[in-house]
Amino acid sequence: MTDRAPQPVDRQLPTEESRDLLALVREIAQREIRPKAAEEEDSGRFPREVFTLLSEAGLLGLPYPGEFGGGEQPYEVYLQVLEELAAARLTVGLGVSVHSLACHGLAGYGTKEQQSAHLPAMLGGGLLGAYCLSEPAAGSDAASLTTKAVRDGDDWIITGTKAWITHGGVADFYTVLARTGVEGPKGITAFLVPGDIEGLTAAVPEKKMGMKGSPTAQLHFDGVRVPDARRIGEEGQGFGIALAALDAGRLGIAACAIGVAQAALDEALTYALDRKQFGHPIADFQGLRFMLADMATKIEAGRALYLAAARLRDAGKPFSRQAAMAKLFCTDAAMAVTTDAVQVLGGYGYTADFPVERLMREAKVLQIVEGTNQIQRMVIARHLAGPETR
Repeated sequence: MTDRAPQPVDRQLPTEESRDLLALVREIAQREIRPKAAEEEDSGRFPREVFTLLSEAGLLGLPYPGEFGGGEQPYEVYLQVLEELAAARLTVGLGVSVHSLACHGLAGYGTKEQQSAHLPAMLGGGLLGAYCLSEPAAGSDAASLTTKAVRDGDDWIITGTKAWITHGGVADFYTVLARTGVEGPKGITAFLVPGDIEGLTAAVPEKKMGMKGSPTAQLHFDGVRVPDARRIGEEGQGFGIALAALDAGRLGIAACAIGVAQAALDEALTYALDRKQFGHPIADFQGLRFMLADMATKIEAGRALYLAAARLRDAGKPFSRQAAMAKLFCTDAAMAVTTDAVQVLGGYGYTADFPVERLMREAKVLQIVEGTNQIQRMVIARHLAGPETR
């Protein structure tokens, strides 16, 4: 192995505590996540024990208040943790991001009584969450969702189907958006639903081109009875809660995308330095050197973009436009970088013996989840030019 092999990312972290935290994450990733990633993704095995370990290490509640078991870390730090986890295995990095998304509604809009009752277990008690917004006929147009919640005394009866749910069928709790009133965004309310509640069933997980170890499934709500004490926020406030969560969640996807891209660059660089053709390492050839330079530049630009948006969030400033930009740029960059990594490895890159083909398949979904990149462009354009007049 050449002494020019890739080195860990040189991160600009705000405190000594955060530097120790990233060192811990790298250690866990190297010891517990990366060695099993290829085999378990190939077999479609969900690593629940890894999420239990991350919970025990305090890594499932990093951006939330310490009062309820969270890590009180700024998003600037939390997102770099996600990047490290995703570089080791996207199923884990994206899973932590989805869990954080599922906690967002209660942490931001729940009452103190609700937060005290549920957040400690959600943030550090070994539980795993999922987020239920999309439906079979309501994806990008989430405000048209049809899952209904009808009041029955002090309870709500939820009926309908949710689709594309990460951790569907294995989560311990779900943040569910359901229609309680008029059509459109003003008639939607959020609920915290236990994973083992009567009337809630999961379909067989989807067969996907990547992230095979992360279950994605439809959830069926057949008269699920939820007490009003599990309603998050006011009636009709759910869509606003969902959008706020997605702004934060899009930064999580951006960080995961850069993690995947960084892993692909590291593999490509190692291979290019070791592989010899025509008597020289292929990294000596200008055409390939320029590819590596472009890959590294996309990664650095993406990392800077998501961190700039995170710092806005940490400062309490608006960051919706920047979150959409980060999600758009970072996921497109991940697709480009992983595709180039396969090209650098040539025929070997197209085989499952090397991880770059898996990374390329995984990068594709990041351009789709939590708002397709076409939706991100719509969000950015609305910030620039205002709503469409048609």
